[in-house]
Amino acid sequence: MKNINKMTAPEFKNEDEEREFWSTHSPLDYFDIKRVKKAAFPNLKPSTKAVSIRLPEDLLAELKILANKKDVPYQSLVKIMLVRQVAIEREHAGGEYERIAKNTK
Repeated sequence: MKNINKMTAPEFKNEDEEREFWSTHSPLDYFDIKRVKKAAFPNLKPSTKAVSIRLPEDLLAELKILANKKDVPYQSLVKIMLVRQVAIEREHAGGEYERIAKNTK
């Protein structure tokens, strides 16, 4: 493998200048693996996916009453309850949980 000296990207006056530069240059010529830092995004919200679930009307009514008492939207309450129950199930299942999760992907 060749020992390639990585170049340093120039300072840009504005985004248009930067956009024009990168349209004609490869970022790989400026990428130095030795200077890589691990990124952390603590405030990044996980992606969500809409699902449809049929619930008995009386259960839905109970969920709405509980949510109202806790002053949260009922769908948020359902998500909280699901997260808690999944954590409990994961704890009880141990390594079995990871094996099952791999098979369902």
